[in-house]
Amino acid sequence: MTERIALFICIENAGRSLMAEAIFNSDPPTGWRATSAGTRPAQAPNPRTGPMLKELGLALPDHSPRLLTTEMMDQAGVRITMGCMDDTACPAHLRTLELRDWALEDPAKLDDAGFRRVRDQLVQRIRGLRTELALGNRRSADVTRDRGR
Repeated sequence: MTERIALFICIENAGRSLMAEAIFNSDPPTGWRATSAGTRPAQAPNPRTGPMLKELGLALPDHSPRLLTTEMMDQAGVRITMGCMDDTACPAHLRTLELRDWALEDPAKLDDAGFRRVRDQLVQRIRGLRTELALGNRRSADVTRDRGR
């Protein structure tokens, strides 16, 4: 089975999208993994992102903030923006493929309690996404088995 990719997209790839990638990859549905990128990546993760993940027993992904590429968009099975769809930093090609926008507040502008609130919203949304993708995997397996009868 080919591994499918959940792509988390943000402007700087320094906070929300990095946390989403780490949270998703801590317990991905069978056949899935996450990656993340930004439309204008920062030089480094937000200094609070690592400690906020550590509170959950997680670590930052093994990459620094990186630029979103067309190839990443094309290869993703699901594409999720963190709330930047109205921002001028989101290029037009983001709108050419199916996207979900979670419209999460930028935690960089918030105090630590606000940063945690956004992190915890990610945990909840990713829990739902994992369930949805796992159910989709089961439906695909059922269809494949049914065709073999």
